[in-house]
Amino acid sequence: MNADLLDLKAFVTVAELGSFVRSAKALNLSQPALSRRIQKLEEALGAPLLERSTHHVALTMVGRDFMPKVRRFIDELETSVLAIQELGSRSAGLITIAAVPTAVFYFLPAVIARFSAAYPRIRVRILDIGANDGLEAVGRGEADFGINFIGASHAEIDFTRLVEDPFVLACRKDHPLATRQQVTWRELAGERVITVGRASGNRALIDSALAQRGTQLAWAYEVTHLSGSLGLVEAGLGVAVLPRLATPAGEHPIIRTVALAEPEVSRTIGVVRRHGSVLSPPAAQFLTMLLETWQAPRPAAGGGVEAGRKREARADRARRGVSTDRLDV
Repeated sequence: MNADLLDLKAFVTVAELGSFVRSAKALNLSQPALSRRIQKLEEALGAPLLERSTHHVALTMVGRDFMPKVRRFIDELETSVLAIQELGSRSAGLITIAAVPTAVFYFLPAVIARFSAAYPRIRVRILDIGANDGLEAVGRGEADFGINFIGASHAEIDFTRLVEDPFVLACRKDHPLATRQQVTWRELAGERVITVGRASGNRALIDSALAQRGTQLAWAYEVTHLSGSLGLVEAGLGVAVLPRLATPAGEHPIIRTVALAEPEVSRTIGVVRRHGSVLSPPAAQFLTMLLETWQAPRPAAGGGVEAGRKREARADRARRGVSTDRLDV
């Protein structure tokens, strides 16, 4: 028979809704395309299934007989597909996630715990690498998806926002700037600033944002990893500029963080996927859990800011007890 599943679904939808207009909208089809599918199915069967009038659509006698058979076939097929997906998601498998190290500690532990409890036989491999390497791993298909702060404007990458991560100043509690609530970038001119190298995606964000304001970061020490900058701060060698997620969680005995302004520089962290890629059932389920747990709510009137604060409070609680000596990017 020259008919496919979409033709059958089109017939059932029209029969249930009694309208080509509403059915076309529900199926995301144009009305001519929907009519062609119904016509194709009727030609394949050799009998009309629907009686059409200006304001109403009704089943013919053949259509009334055919309708329950089609609905049962579609229900059984969808049930079988769901069973196969469930079997695939629960069987042994491997998920590979390329994430910048700060995102590993911030986003993944709670989701991995939840996922592993539901699917204990599926292994999770984490590539905790820099932003550029992580994006390349996703682009080459070496990782199912990634968590990154670059890729939003990449044509071959789909980017789903999770959270904003502003850059802050980290200094010792006995430093004069530790008593401030906010420091401008220009005020760092007299400080021995610690920053990451130019190969880092974080440094590129900082340099680009400051260049737009005619400001340049004068640094005294340059490190490869953010954890190195925190070590130098603890030793009293200077102050460090780094993303807030890379700062110590909770109250730290030595280090305090201060907001940086004029300009406010922030990195947008999100999920990156290769455009057009199809995730395996386990990877798709893990990604669903990740987005359910961490996706940042859109600002809304009368509560958007408060919702963001609550989310950040939950995030801070999730990070407590995590050592900062492994946060590289």
